Amino acid sequence: MMNPISKNYLRLLCAAVFFLVAFGTARACTSLLLGTASGGHVYGRTMEFGFELDSDVIFMPRKMAVVGTGPAGQPGKPWVSKYAMVGMNAFDMPIVCDGINEKGLAGGILYFPGYAQYTPDADATASKCMAPWEFLAWALGNFATVEEVKAALDGVEIIGAKMPHLGAVPPFHYTLHDATGKSIVIEPTGGKLVVFDNPYGVMTNSPTFDWHLTNLRNYVKLTPVNVPPMKVAGQTVDSFGQGSGWLGIPGDPTPPSRLIRALAFSMTSDQKPNGIESVRLVEHIMNNFDIPYGTIRNPKPGGDLDYTQWTTIADIQELVYYVKTYNNQMLVSIPLADFDFDAKAVSTAAIKDDLVAPKLFPAK
Repeated sequence: MMNPISKNYLRLLCAAVFFLVAFGTARACTSLLLGTASGGHVYGRTMEFGFELDSDVIFMPRKMAVVGTGPAGQPGKPWVSKYAMVGMNAFDMPIVCDGINEKGLAGGILYFPGYAQYTPDADATASKCMAPWEFLAWALGNFATVEEVKAALDGVEIIGAKMPHLGAVPPFHYTLHDATGKSIVIEPTGGKLVVFDNPYGVMTNSPTFDWHLTNLRNYVKLTPVNVPPMKVAGQTVDSFGQGSGWLGIPGDPTPPSRLIRALAFSMTSDQKPNGIESVRLVEHIMNNFDIPYGTIRNPKPGGDLDYTQWTTIADIQELVYYVKTYNNQMLVSIPLADFDFDAKAVSTAAIKDDLVAPKLFPAK
């Protein structure tokens, strides 16, 4: 007879194989939080996927009545949103994959393949249930701080519902940041929502967040300060050039390596004042995680190619959301103040492709 540990291991292994087969390569999202010289905070993230998400900018007003997804098609958790939000959706759905609300709570959905373990339908309470893609809209629509979100999680269960546009259960985990600079990571493991305080403000993908925290111990000697020359056999040996303190920082696009780089860059960059200077600094940091089309490939013939479909930045103090896409690298600003928070309907806007570089000088 197979023991319980072996059974649990087998279930986890089967889940990992299923997600890898269903979704191809692991999606390579990276997120971070940067403090400003004025005491503010700016959040940035990239969205990578191997097929088109068809994302638009979406504004969701206050007082939206929502019913979550329950087991076997039943209605799930109902709520009426308290706060307006702006963000990015997917597949023309009235959801946010990433966004910020009117109180400065910001965050995103990131991929979590092989490790997401949602509440089984048999153990779920329908009135608490929602689908993995509904969680972020619930959090941003109802809470102003990460502590409020933490206090409300006992009333939420995320079930393994199939996303209609994917035809499979998407493996997600979540990052949230508020105006005080506090950050949390929320991961569905063992059928429950596990919360980690995140003093570093960074997150990528699998494995679980506590594993990433342990992995930090492999990089304690990294520093932004160039290392001094050393004496070897009476000779002075110096480094080749700038950046010697970062020698050994992982440069590959795997989630553990990206998290280390995100932490290194966000913790050592010179802080700028609140506003556009800090936004541009975060943009430069996020450029380090941009994945060109074709550089990450699914080994299956004709498989999907992961690439950075869009990058977002949220100025938490100024309540301005910024977006640029793969085919339009001009960062566009979306101030929350431009919207009617009590509007009666959701509104969306597409960011048009623009591959042409504008001319600096007028034509003759």
